[in-house]
Amino acid sequence: MNGSEDVIGPREIGINTWVWTSPLTTENLGDLADRARRFGFGLLELPVENPGEWDPNSAAEVLAGYEMGARIVGAMGPGRDLIDPLYRADTQDYLRHCVDVALAVGSPTVAGPFTAATGRVWRMDAGERSQVVEMLREALRPVADYAAERSVTLAVEPLNRYETSIINTVGQALDALEPLLDRGVGLALDSYHLNIEERSPAAAIRASGDHCRVVQVCGNDRGPVGGDHTDWDSFFDALDDIAYAGPLTLESFTADNDTIAVAASIWRPLAKTQDELARSSAEFLTELQLSRASGTGTAVRNSADGGSADTAPADRAANISAREQQ
Repeated sequence: MNGSEDVIGPREIGINTWVWTSPLTTENLGDLADRARRFGFGLLELPVENPGEWDPNSAAEVLAGYEMGARIVGAMGPGRDLIDPLYRADTQDYLRHCVDVALAVGSPTVAGPFTAATGRVWRMDAGERSQVVEMLREALRPVADYAAERSVTLAVEPLNRYETSIINTVGQALDALEPLLDRGVGLALDSYHLNIEERSPAAAIRASGDHCRVVQVCGNDRGPVGGDHTDWDSFFDALDDIAYAGPLTLESFTADNDTIAVAASIWRPLAKTQDELARSSAEFLTELQLSRASGTGTAVRNSADGGSADTAPADRAANISAREQQ
């Protein structure tokens, strides 16, 4: 740990419904909420892929019944693009719709890579990049105003270089969005993208400061949190240093749905089952946070092998065998 006494208490943990299915619908939301609650999650991250696929008012009632919160994420699929004049107005309308959905379910944020269509990449020189940044600011400004008037924040997410050419790092996000930050716009940080693009994910988190409004987590391979090469203690140290007390939401994807698998490049199962991916991530995040809050350090179970940080190899092997027989 960083030696600071300012360790934030256990943050609420949530899970994106993309872990199990796409698209989210009014019909499948109840089952997903029940499943997430049983695994220990306190909120659902709800994607708005296409307006009308699920009813926000019904969702609010379902989640209230499970005593769960909600967070909203957007999807910048084909035809959604703030840089391309052909799609700009429709994309702005879509983002306003996401803000309205957030209000209906009680989410203070709408998170996503709100720049160009995800997967659209091209080379830019300094001059073109400057023009693109200016177009992005102008396109986001009216939507940011709409969000701010309703006390909702658009949390813009930097994506890795294979998914966008515009904002890959926290530094680029702070530069591009500077005129809009705290005016309806903040940042959404995803451990997966930080792992690819940042020299130091922890330093990037610290650089985001109080502009960090959403934190998404997963293993470095998009699989379960824990048992991967991510330095989770450093990650949490950095969140403590910026006093981020919001939720941590698990964002991963199922390989069983053709559309989502192609969009997220999920070509293989990331766990034995999606339920196992969810369960082990919830356990790791809960145990790590409790151990940090109690000052006992990082001797928590490694969710990938069923052992703890100080478990002997023979004991870990026994744990693995026991888990496989469950």
